[in-house]
Amino acid sequence: MKNTIVAALLLFATLLSAQDKQPYQLYTKEGKKTTYKKVLNAAANAEVVLFGEEHDNALVHWLQLELTKDLAQQKPLVLGAEMIEADNQEQLDKYLNGTIDQKAFDTLARLWPNHKTDYKPLVDLAKEKHFAFIATNVPRRYASMVYKKGFESLEGLTAAEKNWVAPLPIKYDASLPGYVKMLEMSGGHGGDNLPKAQALKDATMAHFIVQNLKPGTVFIHYNGTYHSDNFEGINWYIKQSKPAVKILTIAAASQKDVDSLEKEYLQKADFILVVDEDMTKTH
Repeated sequence: MKNTIVAALLLFATLLSAQDKQPYQLYTKEGKKTTYKKVLNAAANAEVVLFGEEHDNALVHWLQLELTKDLAQQKPLVLGAEMIEADNQEQLDKYLNGTIDQKAFDTLARLWPNHKTDYKPLVDLAKEKHFAFIATNVPRRYASMVYKKGFESLEGLTAAEKNWVAPLPIKYDASLPGYVKMLEMSGGHGGDNLPKAQALKDATMAHFIVQNLKPGTVFIHYNGTYHSDNFEGINWYIKQSKPAVKILTIAAASQKDVDSLEKEYLQKADFILVVDEDMTKTH
């Protein structure tokens, strides 16, 4: 009788476990399940955190905010994002110091359509904590120039315009797997200038991160996961000028089943955030 009861309880526990759906799971680069606490501890011991995101994923944006808030309890931070371009730094600073309100910021800066839902909470956290928030991305028009005419087109920028771009000439390694894959996936559309435009963004974001590193401070940067996946992109460019800097990368991925990491995501980052593919999209 006793054995029957134990067996029944074990079966009940198993059924409950099977019904306990989880919206996300964190993994190490080796594919082992890990915890939020371990990610937070690793982030607190880094100098730069590159938090790769899927731009429209509600849960990724929630975890970005939670990690930033919890990290702010341990270390002074500098925040930065791909989603605000370098020539809008002045408007961003005015919003942070209260010179302009949100309505004026919306009007004066080129903000993404999902800024209010996904990035405003991060900017407002920086404002509340008096942290710097750095607009790291190259102005889109310059990436478009490179896509059409190559890196050479940047030489025609004025001295003031060059302040919004990584120092010229842009170092570029066409053999990096991410750029090779981008060219392959495009079917040759755009030619070599397509990955060069991507490299310009990566190089510029890395440049502004490096410019704003401070001793004892963690720089947490939000970017599309493809800009830092496989320890390339922004990560690679930071290492070109600061090889000893301690960088932590987080990659985002969506799967039908979050209970095990699919092989294609192994070694993608120090930590991989896997989200159920049915998660709500923000836009």
